[in-house]
Amino acid sequence: MMAREFNIAGNCVPEQHYMVNVDEKLKKIKMLVDKQRYFTINRGRQYGKTTVLSHLRGFLADDYLVIAMSFEGLGAASFANESIFCQKFLESISLSMSVIYPKETYVEEWENKSVTDLDLLSRHITNRCQGKKIVLMIDEVDKASNYRVFLDFLSLLRKKFLARRDGLDSTFHSVILAGVYDIKNMKLKMVQEGTHLLNNHGEKEQNFPWNIAEKFKVDMSFSPPEIAGMLKDYEQDHKTGMDVVAIAEEIYFYTNGYPVLVSSLCRYIDEELEKQWCLDGVKEAVQLLVRETDNELFKSLSQNLEKNDSVRNLLYDVLILGMRRSFSALNPSVDLSYRYGYIYSMNDQVKIFNKIFEIVMTNYFISKDEEQTGVMSSGGLIAEITRGGRLNMQLCLERFLIHWKELYSEKEAKFMEKQSRLIFLTYLKPILNGTGFYFIEAALTDDRRMDLVVIYGKERFVLELKTWKGQLYNEKGVTQLLGYMTKLNVDKGYLLTFDFRKQPELIDPRWKTEEDKEIFEVRV
Repeated sequence: MMAREFNIAGNCVPEQHYMVNVDEKLKKIKMLVDKQRYFTINRGRQYGKTTVLSHLRGFLADDYLVIAMSFEGLGAASFANESIFCQKFLESISLSMSVIYPKETYVEEWENKSVTDLDLLSRHITNRCQGKKIVLMIDEVDKASNYRVFLDFLSLLRKKFLARRDGLDSTFHSVILAGVYDIKNMKLKMVQEGTHLLNNHGEKEQNFPWNIAEKFKVDMSFSPPEIAGMLKDYEQDHKTGMDVVAIAEEIYFYTNGYPVLVSSLCRYIDEELEKQWCLDGVKEAVQLLVRETDNELFKSLSQNLEKNDSVRNLLYDVLILGMRRSFSALNPSVDLSYRYGYIYSMNDQVKIFNKIFEIVMTNYFISKDEEQTGVMSSGGLIAEITRGGRLNMQLCLERFLIHWKELYSEKEAKFMEKQSRLIFLTYLKPILNGTGFYFIEAALTDDRRMDLVVIYGKERFVLELKTWKGQLYNEKGVTQLLGYMTKLNVDKGYLLTFDFRKQPELIDPRWKTEEDKEIFEVRV
């Protein structure tokens, strides 16, 4: 028997891959099917949609006939007109049925060369579904998102759904579509891109044929106990002695349960880090993951930031500027960022979905800033700060003070206040490159401060970046830093304050003791 591994491409197979038990998710999805619901599974790329559909097929097998197809690989020619689409659709059904039910006659029942338009397809579906409970599942529906014929096909499904409810037609018991984009917004997307023109009979953009769909609320991410269950299976095979619960919590800490990121970290530890199943091993795996140059998820993220200004500005505001942005699905940039899987709602505020995305996005913004300014830390400075293989954070901040005075002291204060945190991150990144990384804990209640955690080797540094807003506010910042230091169990912290007053109070960098902890303060 082939040894199992952690899978990061395509659907997971229990005999071949270590995987999270998704039975509870399948039970919740089956409840929607049992109620004859039509719905869409909208989640970001590599979020486990295909795996869930694959296992759902077997989960429904005792009660339903299941047609499972994918639009992956269907080119523009498949959507050229109604006749071609109808035949491609029926061919896909026949292929699916021949694989799932090889001994039955369903293939012959569905194939029909005379079905050359959607009206004939509707009658064909009626005849095939009469007296049967058939579930239609279509994966990768995004591939059809630019074609009018698919919009008309959804209208057909909607019409038959409503007629079935009134006892006037037979159709699929349940329809499940899976993709990244919200199908309900497809018509608006097509109108904006010019692939669909509104007719002269009162057609409106928001009057979309998939408004019959039930809301899909099943959490597709992996919880710490679910990750731990997968690691227990691995531990039974390999006997590494890992603390399964602690490792699962640490992986969740960085991924927030994003499926492919969970599997990626596990795969790095298993295959690249000599099964270093400890907290330091997870950190090393994170470092390797965020430095990947051929990661399809990260490439997609970069492309989406490049092509969509509103999404890029939203993520920049939240991550780099620390601005509070309300989470409202009625805001297209918020809704699209959520569909991509980049954000979620915390206390009705936009929050970046996980720390790995924070790192990758920050690196992207830093790279764009370097393009525009051409300013980077020098090789000599880097060697000085990281001498002996350890990061000297005190020296790093002292040198940043000099760096700031040389390059930015004459700049306009209003501009500098907005850019200050990105400037520090741009300064810091090349110092850590190859050996360390950092992630941001942006405060949801205070957009004038940012908690930064720097990982270098086995050491962890806690910094707070804040803007001077008076002595009382500065003292509050110290208190907040102390609280975060206590949370992360570190005795030394670092406070970097940006003072943009016309006559700032100049102080020398200094250590001070607060509540039995040491804080190094630098003001620029």
